[in-house]
Amino acid sequence: MSDVPLALPADAELATAADTAEFGARLANVLVAGDLVILDGPLGAGKTAMTKGIAAGLGVQGRVTSPTFVIAREHRPGPRPHGLPPVALVHVDAYRLGMTGQSALDELDALDLDTDLTDAVVVVEWGEGLVEKLTDGHVSVRLMRDPESDVRRVTARRIGGAPAVPLSGPDPDMRGVS
Repeated sequence: MSDVPLALPADAELATAADTAEFGARLANVLVAGDLVILDGPLGAGKTAMTKGIAAGLGVQGRVTSPTFVIAREHRPGPRPHGLPPVALVHVDAYRLGMTGQSALDELDALDLDTDLTDAVVVVEWGEGLVEKLTDGHVSVRLMRDPESDVRRVTARRIGGAPAVPLSGPDPDMRGVS
């Protein structure tokens, strides 16, 4: 896992699932409790691989798998790299939810998660156009897979508001947010 935080905005070509996870781990270095990350891309683009990398970068506990059938999985905080404060991860698959506007918040609340969404990094697969209104800002991650080469192209941008709270750690410039 890279110790180099990802500066946003960021664009990259990712040749392997390991590269996708590495990108996610670097992205985790600029995420804090209360951040909403929306992963968008077609089936097989690498959304779950990206989430596994984010989870590794956050240092959360437990194996990360797609929450397609359970809709959401919670991962408890563990030791986080760089002395950053521990944070839980809530991984949501919105593919089967008909979330729009206020009903998105209602449907997430109805999942009866033990973790308050403001106390976790929330990653939502298939969430574009559905959950943006849950916060003043979010991180948009778009993944596209070239069917011939299997290379993924990723674009990550912070849309709207700044991170929920300033990052603290050994290097105050680790925010990497533009």
